[in-house]
Amino acid sequence: MSKQSDIPVAAWPVRIVAWFEKANRPMPWRENPSPYRVWISEIMLQQTQVATVIPYFERFLQRFPNVQTLAAADLQDVLRLWEGLGYYSRARNLHKAAREVMTARVGRLPETYDEWIALPGIGAYAAAAIASIAFGEPVPSVDGNVLRVCARLWGLRDPIRDPKVVNLVREKLRPLIGRVNPSHFNQALMETGALVCRPRNPDCAACILCPDCAAHRAGLVEVIPVLRPAPPVPHYDVAVGVIWKTGRILIARREDDRMLGGLWEFPGGKQQGDESLEQTVRREVREETGLRVRVGEPYATVRHAYSHFRITLTAFRCEWKTGQPTPRTSVELKWIRPGDLRLYPFPRANRRIGDLVMHEAAGKRRRSRTEAEGGS
Repeated sequence: MSKQSDIPVAAWPVRIVAWFEKANRPMPWRENPSPYRVWISEIMLQQTQVATVIPYFERFLQRFPNVQTLAAADLQDVLRLWEGLGYYSRARNLHKAAREVMTARVGRLPETYDEWIALPGIGAYAAAAIASIAFGEPVPSVDGNVLRVCARLWGLRDPIRDPKVVNLVREKLRPLIGRVNPSHFNQALMETGALVCRPRNPDCAACILCPDCAAHRAGLVEVIPVLRPAPPVPHYDVAVGVIWKTGRILIARREDDRMLGGLWEFPGGKQQGDESLEQTVRREVREETGLRVRVGEPYATVRHAYSHFRITLTAFRCEWKTGQPTPRTSVELKWIRPGDLRLYPFPRANRRIGDLVMHEAAGKRRRSRTEAEGGS
């Protein structure tokens, strides 16, 4: 039986690494690929485009330059910096993992795939990416880009998200990555998927893998990869209340183990049956906070898409009538000044409403000052 070291090296891994070393995009985490920077960037890059991540990464590293500062931070501060990046469980798990590193590992970051995958929020892809990029461990990192590139390269006709296909790709890459620079190999495959072997209109003429690509030879680059049909995306009408009482408004903090956990929002929820949106606000506020409110005019209607559903959110101006706020479906309720809304992390749709509230409140203060100065 031949030893693995006797098996001929395929030509394409060498070519793709050479291509990457010349053509890779400049990115802040590539300038100084320390383990901490690689970790933060790989978590931020999950299901998020590079151009979106870069400013978040730079702000995050400025505020939390190392695992010590991240672990010592309040989760609310972490979520506030993450606001708008989405998939907030990533931020909560980063914070949790940083604290675990400081307590269980005395501040020493993991070095191997097996150590990384044991931390909260680190899956097989992220563990392999960090271990290979930061420490040179020869373990394939298989994300959506890599799956698409390899499905076309090898002419795979099964749906690429099937676990058996993911495992197949990982196993086929395993003997190849050890023959070249593991960090550059994984990044080269990701970069090829992002820039050249795109989901639609792949640039085969510019692809370094084209001579070896089964899908290109068979004229199937628009057919492969095979994707399962996406299920219908549900839509919900949501109504929330901006509840005023003596110049302050009420906000609620979501439970950590729920979607958008740890973020703040205006009380409200989904419209039910044939009730009007005004009735929805009145009912939801009572169920969530125990308050009775007078529902006034709407502030605005915001449309927003999440990963598995879409909403049309209408925010109403409400006035407190009776009751003591009791957090029945949230962790905490708080009366705050409108200008303090910027201090709390909000989901994007609620943030847009909050910005309108702050703008209106600021305008009223300016008019009041102008009138006072004019009357003096």
